[in-house]
Amino acid sequence: MKILYAIQGTGNGHMSRAMDVAPALEKHGNVDYMVSGAQADITLPYEIKYKSKGLSFYFGKKGGIDYQKTFSKNSSKRLFKEIRELPIEDYDLIINDFEPISAWSAKLKGKKIVALSHQSALLSDKCPKPKSTDLVGTTILKNYAPATTHYGFHFDSFDDNIYTPIVRRSIREQHQLDNGHYTVYLPAYSNEKIISVLSQVKGVDWKVFSKHTQSAHWHENVSIEPVNNDRFIQSMTSATGILCGAGFETPSEALFLGKKLMVIPMKAQYEQQCNAAALKEMGVPVVKKLKNKAVEKIKNWVESDRKIQLDYPDETQEIVDKIVANEQ
Repeated sequence: MKILYAIQGTGNGHMSRAMDVAPALEKHGNVDYMVSGAQADITLPYEIKYKSKGLSFYFGKKGGIDYQKTFSKNSSKRLFKEIRELPIEDYDLIINDFEPISAWSAKLKGKKIVALSHQSALLSDKCPKPKSTDLVGTTILKNYAPATTHYGFHFDSFDDNIYTPIVRRSIREQHQLDNGHYTVYLPAYSNEKIISVLSQVKGVDWKVFSKHTQSAHWHENVSIEPVNNDRFIQSMTSATGILCGAGFETPSEALFLGKKLMVIPMKAQYEQQCNAAALKEMGVPVVKKLKNKAVEKIKNWVESDRKIQLDYPDETQEIVDKIVANEQ
């Protein structure tokens, strides 16, 4: 069987999941890989047959997406050309992790395509949602990478087609410690903003991984270093707590590790607002924005001993086997 596995390359979450899904798929046939998007810091250890800039969202420095850069970097002419020219008809099975070019190519050419992503879970009415309705966000979620069948991942199995998170082996196999520091990953905020807020929480060793720096530097009790996958895993698995955006993979891994967790969802990012709603229901503290008003809440979190640990089983091969059997 000839399989295409198409992966969203914006951010690290999709690529992290692909590290475990890919070897499970390889057992079912010849797999070609497609990655579209920018800003991923994780490299898949397989030959990537199709590479594209895709339809990428670029992180800003004020808590949200940099829409000016996003629009300037994305070319509709290029996207339409890639959608038309992708040989999607050559494949017996197409697995898509929120990747738009293969999704729209399949839709255009009448090919069946299977979505396997966190975003697929958010389409279910049974998943927690934010109180305020976001019509733009829900429209993007439904139409960014359309599929004929959806299988999703979420913090809990909220529906029949939703599985608990895939925790990558590099996390599962890491020896866990508590060295007393707090690991921070907030790519939508500038280093200056992070330093200005976190430096007010004294007596805490903040280790910040940043997309906005090329070299390591320090300011009082806040250290800043470039994002590096191995260093980030080492820091996270040896941390007391993790302060991050309300994405999916990092909070999932923090819950699996039993680390103290606090999240700050990106502004105007519907997926992260949904994740924040789910995490809040689970008892994870949520801060709306990284600003001076949040300092007291961050201090209270640091002083608290509350942790949530979830035993997410390693079911990746079983999930992939089931999907392949269902979709053949």
